[in-house]
Amino acid sequence: MILSSKKLTLPEPDQALPGRATEMRITNKHIVTGNPIAPPFPANLQQALFGMGCFWGVERKFWQQPGVFSTAVGYSGGYTPNPTYDEVCTGLTGHNEVVKVIYDPLLITYQDLLRLFWTSHNPTQGMRQGNDSGTQYRSGIYTNSQQQIDEALASKKVYQHLLTQAGFNQITTEIMPAGIFYYAEDFHQQYLAKEPMGYCGLCGLGIAFD
Repeated sequence: MILSSKKLTLPEPDQALPGRATEMRITNKHIVTGNPIAPPFPANLQQALFGMGCFWGVERKFWQQPGVFSTAVGYSGGYTPNPTYDEVCTGLTGHNEVVKVIYDPLLITYQDLLRLFWTSHNPTQGMRQGNDSGTQYRSGIYTNSQQQIDEALASKKVYQHLLTQAGFNQITTEIMPAGIFYYAEDFHQQYLAKEPMGYCGLCGLGIAFD
């Protein structure tokens, strides 16, 4: 997952790889929760989408939270339809490594998820996260409603104030409406449940969201 040669600049749409029309084939069962990772989902559940660096550790962070029904890793925020992991690694798809979170808002709120998002990674690093360098590791919140947009922007303002007080740089997190979510290969789904000692570069700045 640590590839130093990836590009640090997003491609223009006409520079992106062409991709394909065929969707990624996945096993529609979360190996930790036992719940489906693809729709349809129960009507009472909501969805959130986050990019925080390598998606292996990010997915584990979210599936561990009470009230989270299911999680899945994939690619979003770019141009290439149905990309492969290898294609995303070239930096020529525009996509970010992201985690889809399916949650019960009566048990865990979007605000709770945002607090976890801000405090679990470094949102000030631009096109990298820790030792992982490239556009696919950028910090991002991809929203599904106006309410999510409003809450995400408000939380960014709060956390920026806390980071500034602590001497950290400006937040570089992109906040934008969610585009198409493309599922990653089965190999990557719940990877750290299959390989508990696998690579995880997830690390926050130690600043609580108060």
